[in-house]
Amino acid sequence: MLAATYLSAGLMKSLRPKATLQQSLPWVEDYQPGTVKLIGITELAGALGLILPWATGIAQVLTPLAATGLVIVQALAIRVHIRREEQSSLPLNAALLLGAAFVAVARFASR
Repeated sequence: MLAATYLSAGLMKSLRPKATLQQSLPWVEDYQPGTVKLIGITELAGALGLILPWATGIAQVLTPLAATGLVIVQALAIRVHIRREEQSSLPLNAALLLGAAFVAVARFASR
C-alpha cells in the first residue's frame, strides 16, 4: 500500500506540468519545475525500492534504505507544509512517514 501511494504520487509529480499540479498541490508554486520532477522521481525510486529488492531477493538491503529515504522525504514535506501553514496535509505526511519508518525498522531488523 505504501509503495502504491508513492508510485502514484511520484508518477503525478514527474509527469504532469507544474501548472496542473498547482491546482491540487499548492506547495509546488514555491519550487522550480525541475525540483518538483526530482521529488517525483525520488518518490518513484523509493516505491520501487520498497518492493523490488525484497521481492526478488536481490540486494535486499535496498528496501530498508529506500524506506529510510522516504522517511527523509516526508520529514522535508512536513517542514514545507508547516512553513506554508498547510495543516490539512500534515496527517497524510505523518502517516506516510510512520509507514516508511515501520518498513525501515522491520526490514533492517529482519536482515
